[in-house]
Amino acid sequence: MSPILAGVLVIGALILLLTTGMPIAFVLGLVAVGALVLSQGIGAMDIMAETLFGGLASIGNVSIPMFVLMGAAVAASPAGRDLYGALDRWLNRVPGSLVISNIGACALFAGMTGSSPATCAAIGKMGIPEMLRRGYPQTVAAGSICAGGTLGILIPPSVTMIVYGIATETSIGRLFLAGVLPGLMLTGLFMLWSFIECRMRGFEMVDRSTSFSMRDRFSSLPRVLPFIGIILGTLYVLYGGVATPSEAAGVGALLTLAIVILIYRMWNRRDLSGLFVATMKESAMVMMIMGAAELFAFALSSMFITQTVAGAIGDMEMNRWVLLVVINIFLLVAGMFLPPVAVIVMSAPLLFPIVVNAGFDPYWFAVVLTINMEIGLITPPVGLNLFVIKAIAPDIPLSKVLLGALPYALAMVLGIVLLCIFPEIATWLPDYLMGKAT
Repeated sequence: MSPILAGVLVIGALILLLTTGMPIAFVLGLVAVGALVLSQGIGAMDIMAETLFGGLASIGNVSIPMFVLMGAAVAASPAGRDLYGALDRWLNRVPGSLVISNIGACALFAGMTGSSPATCAAIGKMGIPEMLRRGYPQTVAAGSICAGGTLGILIPPSVTMIVYGIATETSIGRLFLAGVLPGLMLTGLFMLWSFIECRMRGFEMVDRSTSFSMRDRFSSLPRVLPFIGIILGTLYVLYGGVATPSEAAGVGALLTLAIVILIYRMWNRRDLSGLFVATMKESAMVMMIMGAAELFAFALSSMFITQTVAGAIGDMEMNRWVLLVVINIFLLVAGMFLPPVAVIVMSAPLLFPIVVNAGFDPYWFAVVLTINMEIGLITPPVGLNLFVIKAIAPDIPLSKVLLGALPYALAMVLGIVLLCIFPEIATWLPDYLMGKAT
């Protein structure tokens, strides 16, 4: 059987099993085991356990549960409420203040949690009812939060970036830095569209219903600044060479947990046990996907599928920008059906050598890939953020959530175009702070 035919059969089996609703880790593992046994015989079973364990045994994997714990601690506390309230107090006189406050709160909360669903849920619970109360349409209220939540996988510290770094053996600290300016750029594009939409719909552009004194505004900061300090501190120790990602994640998780306990008095045993159980569940899910994906990648390589596809693309002598468009379409479609972690661990072994051989910066490509995953989070049929918003705002039809989120998806496409024209948006900060990548 030719590698191309084998690849078609493997991908077909993968898609077929995914449609059954089977967990992604089990799908990857089952397809990999079946492919290896059919191609190499039952003797291939001898190395499967070792390969699966090898996908989990990287020291970089230690950082994943720690960053997940950081996000879970913030998401379980009223930090989202305080962050939203603080920004509302500071921005209430700014044109389009409420929508812009929501997106700003999403960006900051995303940096604290690294999770899109957690960001949607935390900010949406406060922001959507308040926007509806002040007369904003359902599409604006739901769409802005739905899109703002996607920033959780781009703005560091991002679990998605950690997974990409482990899968491609690239620097996690440099990946975090590469996501900073693009994250701010997307936040700005989201705010710009919100301003334009509010103006087109004829809203009162300045919130005159409430006013806050400077004392009110400053009084909201003590609960928010410690979390922002942890984010900045984590980035500093990573790019400054002070600590490894796992060390930085461990200290960051400990400090976040301490702040949540001290500021929000979450020392109840039930609260803490729920927090740790949620962390264990999400971490185990990610780790199982990564281990199964390692086995899947090994199967593709053993059957020469990866090498054949990469060679075929190289022999086509395709213009590298046309190649990038094809890769972006593939990532966009994959992101519509699968969560970001699954797409990365499945596609990285195939795409990474192709992208590098085409002359693209691997850290720049990580940002482009992540933005594609963001688009997938707010587009059907499996846009996770759409369903999170629907769950916390059941009175808003899913069609209106989608209608409100689609313009932000176009803003992300614009962001990818800007990154292609000006790749320095992603590469300048890591190069400036850590030197040129070798």
